[in-house]
Formats: sequence, C-alpha cells, structure tokens
Amino acid sequence: MLSRVANSLFWMSRYIERAENTARIVDVNLQMLLDFRNLDDRRLTEHWVPIVQSTGDEKVFFELYPEANGQTITDFLVFRPENPNSIVSSVAQARENARMVRDQITQEMWEEINRLYLFLRSAQAREVWMNAPDDFCSEVKRSSLYLQGLVQGTLLENEGWHFMRAGRMIERADKTTRILDVRYQTLPTRGMPGPINETDALEWVAVLRSCSAMDGYRQTYGADLHPARIVELLVLSDEFPRSVRTCVGTLDAALRRIGGTPSHRFTNDAEKHSGRLLGELQFGTVEEIFDMGLHEYLDQVQVRLNAIGDALFEAYIFLPYLDADPEVERQQQQQQQQQQS
Repeated sequence: MLSRVANSLFWMSRYIERAENTARIVDVNLQMLLDFRNLDDRRLTEHWVPIVQSTGDEKVFFELYPEANGQTITDFLVFRPENPNSIVSSVAQARENARMVRDQITQEMWEEINRLYLFLRSAQAREVWMNAPDDFCSEVKRSSLYLQGLVQGTLLENEGWHFMRAGRMIERADKTTRILDVRYQTLPTRGMPGPINETDALEWVAVLRSCSAMDGYRQTYGADLHPARIVELLVLSDEFPRSVRTCVGTLDAALRRIGGTPSHRFTNDAEKHSGRLLGELQFGTVEEIFDMGLHEYLDQVQVRLNAIGDALFEAYIFLPYLDADPEVERQQQQQQQQQQS
C-alpha cells in the first residue's frame, strides 16, 4: 500500500473518532451543569477550563477569546476553524483525507462522511446547536458510530482497514486518558483515594459518561462510585471497549496484521512500543497507578501512545514514493505535529 494512502486512511479514522469524543464531552458537561445551577462564575470557569487544557489547546483558546466560560469554550470545541481539534475542523479534515483516498473506501462511507461535513457547514447546524445542543452532539456521535459499522460491514479487511483501526485506537486511548486526567486535581498526589463527596461524585459521573462507561461501571461494580474503580475500568479493563488496555490491545493487533508479525516478536519500534505498553496494562494494578500518581501515570501513557504513532509513521508513512505530492507531504507533517501536541 502506498504510504500516502495509509496516511489518509489512518487520519480519516482518527479525526472521526476525535469528533465523536469531543461531541460526547461537550454534551455530558452541558447536561451536568443542570445539576450545578447555583455555581458562581469562578466555579463555572474552574469547571470548563480543564476541559480545554485536556485537549492541549489552551494557548489557542486564549488567543481567540478574552475569557473562559461555557459559551466561549463550547464554541471553541465545536465550531471554531482556528481550533484544529474542534468538531467542525475534525470532520473537515476527515473528509479531506477521505477525498484523497476515495477509491479505497466504500460509497456508503464517503456519503456519510460527506453528509456529516455538509450538515456541520449548514445554517441548520447552528440552529440545532442553539435550540438543542444535545441533539447536535447526538448527530455527530451517531454519524461516527454509523461509520464504524460501515467500516466493519462494507470494507475489505486489508492493510487499509488495519491502518484505520490503528488510527481510531490511538485516538480513543489518548482521549480516555485525557478525560480521566481532568479529575486528577481532586485526588491525593500519591496513594489510593478515599470516599468522595456529592459534588465530586457528579464530576466522576461526568467522566464515566464522557467515555460512555456509566452502564459498564454499574454492571461491573454496582451503584457506589469510587475513583479507584473508575480508573480501573477506564484504564485496565479487558472488557470495556474504550479502556486504555482494550484500545492498546486492538492497536497492537492491527500493527501486527499490517507487519505480518507474530505476537511474541516485533519487526519495528511501533510493534515493540505497543507490545510493551500492552504487557504493562495486562499485568498492572490500580494500586500501582495511584502509587505513581494518577496524573503522572496518565501523562506517561500519553507520551507512549505518541511514541507508537511516531514509530508507525517512521515505519510505514514517512517513506519515499514515486508519486509523491508536495501537498500530501505538507498535510502529513501537519497531522503528525497535531499528534505530538
């Protein structure tokens, strides 16, 4: 497979996953504010700013807006084209990557990506957002999930299919760690956390719902909320589809299918890094996570996910090819820089 094709398929899948995750985070936090009607401006700012910080776009935000509040932050996360990680920007970049490999995806996939792109550019999208933001976010989430079904149900499971899976899993694992990282400030620096109060419980519910994990948590642990159990589910579970462990396991399998490498060996740094991280997640414990410190642990996982992405690009994407296009090369470099931010 040409490296430019692999690049576009990887990023198409990753950007769609990013749009879905952002829509879920925005939706959950808007709904959660209904439980915090009496918060003053300072507390509202404390609620929203960590969400922008978790995306790594805080500097860009304050270059565009004089203050952080619910209106400015949601506008930044949803609509602003200057934010490369906004929903609108993510879908636009997914569509551009899909356009470049139109012959490698199915007609149904292209039609759905194009439909979502045109909806987000329409006046109707703004109207839906103003009147029913939950409906707007649901539209983005449904489209992403529909596209995942189309990938599973209509596309050949060839190299391109595995590049798409790798992109989606890196993005999903990274976002799960970032959602969790928003809450680390309420926990002790080291050691297992204790019971939580009612306000903190609402915040932790938001973490679970931002990962679509509320039902999975209740089925696994019951109704009582505890930060350690939430971290265990979102990081170490081998059953929850958005846990870091599950994502890295799927990523590792995709890399080995691309390279044709058995699970007990590696032929490049991407396979080595993913296999090592997967092993640590399989045999790690939640006590070890809190002994290190939740923030420190999540930060090093994010760094290692970036290292896997970098190594994947070194092995398969940043290769010379005869039909090299300067515009494609420029786009590759921009996308790789976003991965590292």
